[in-house]
Amino acid sequence: MPLDSEQSALAARVSNWGRWGAADQRGTLNLIDSESTLRGIRAVQRGETFSLSIPMGATGPQTGRVLGRENPKHTMLAAAFAFSGDDRDFATSDDKVETGLQSATHWDALAHAGYDGKFYNGFPYDAVSMENGATQLGIENFGSIVTRGLLCDVARLKGVDYFETPYAVTGADLDECLEAAGATVESGDIVLVRTGQLHWLGIGEKERYADISPGIGLDAVEWLWSHNVAAVANDTHVFEPYPCPGTDPYLFPVHMIELRDVGMPQGQQWDLDALAADCAADGVYEFLLCATPLPVTGGCGGLVAPTATK
Repeated sequence: MPLDSEQSALAARVSNWGRWGAADQRGTLNLIDSESTLRGIRAVQRGETFSLSIPMGATGPQTGRVLGRENPKHTMLAAAFAFSGDDRDFATSDDKVETGLQSATHWDALAHAGYDGKFYNGFPYDAVSMENGATQLGIENFGSIVTRGLLCDVARLKGVDYFETPYAVTGADLDECLEAAGATVESGDIVLVRTGQLHWLGIGEKERYADISPGIGLDAVEWLWSHNVAAVANDTHVFEPYPCPGTDPYLFPVHMIELRDVGMPQGQQWDLDALAADCAADGVYEFLLCATPLPVTGGCGGLVAPTATK
């Protein structure tokens, strides 16, 4: 039994299977509509932008320990190469990147996690294969993601720079953050949750960044579902508290319920520090969020360079 009785009851309560039709592959991204996008545009007051992506390179957070996932490898194919052989003529530089689709700042596709032989909306496990990738629920189904974003700075709420324990963010925490910000979540918004966990990556402690981590708790899953949030992202490696609670630290119940039952995309390894500092300075925690992933056909994850504009 992958989930205990309480978790199974939660999964049943928050299930979105069939909500947008039996063939739906976008899940809660269907909640993003013209109104939520215009709401994001109206949030722009200063025209200042914030990049929310970590650097994509060899010094990234991956260690190869999880499924052999490594940091992006950049290789040059040509460096100021002149086809004619004459340096005075046209010359080009070209390169490539070999990388996991979840190696840096990314969204998890709905094909990323399941249980009991099913992914979101009842798609079977054979929708994903080693030969073809995700023939259903791949990242290319996300489409464009432009809506209002709301920052919940849980670390600041708790008066810490970062958490020393695998703190589970609750729905009450999110309520408190929004109340302090004077903001109200609406259907189609994306919620970004800052825990301060990037502190460990910033000082080169990659194992510590991943191994003892706060994250979105099971209680917050129901909060996100009940508020019709379109997606959620945070600044951690694992997304949910790790080690996972219970006897099996690798069970990942939040991944299972949020991706498989709710159909809600989750983002990981987002850099929210500069945005959080600005929000704390001006007291405005809403912004236009543009976060469309690379539409890799059959991808189970999608690298993204999200931007917040205030």
